Amino acid sequence: MSQWICEAPLDLFRLLSETEDAASGAVVVFCGTVRNENEGRPVESMAYEAHVSLAEKVLRAIEQEAVAKFHARRCRIQHRIGHLQLGELSVAIVVWAGHRAEAYEASRYAIDEVKRRAPIWKEEHYLDGQSRFLDGIPLTGSEEAAL
Repeated sequence: MSQWICEAPLDLFRLLSETEDAASGAVVVFCGTVRNENEGRPVESMAYEAHVSLAEKVLRAIEQEAVAKFHARRCRIQHRIGHLQLGELSVAIVVWAGHRAEAYEASRYAIDEVKRRAPIWKEEHYLDGQSRFLDGIPLTGSEEAAL
């Protein structure tokens, strides 16, 4: 699975299989899903858009950082784009490490950095027919330069 950003449904079992590490004593999986409400508004679905090439570079960098900072053995992030229905997986993070503490810390770091740095935009679609893009984080100078 070479893609970090994809339109197809995420395959968690494939991601686990492709990252398997026999030297690890812990694996932590984090999955984000489309939920049915946000800030008190009933949500019908969510549309994700991304600057794909830049987002993939950012996700690869976050994977490498998570491994280095927390002494994990492997980290893999995959994010979906397109129109997703309630309950569908939007992001999956798999971290393998020698021990659970490192795996949990690396996983939390990875999702926090994805939300903070990845050029992925979310548009919520509400039951009343309205929609809106959620506030994002502006690109930094180095990220803008990569465009």
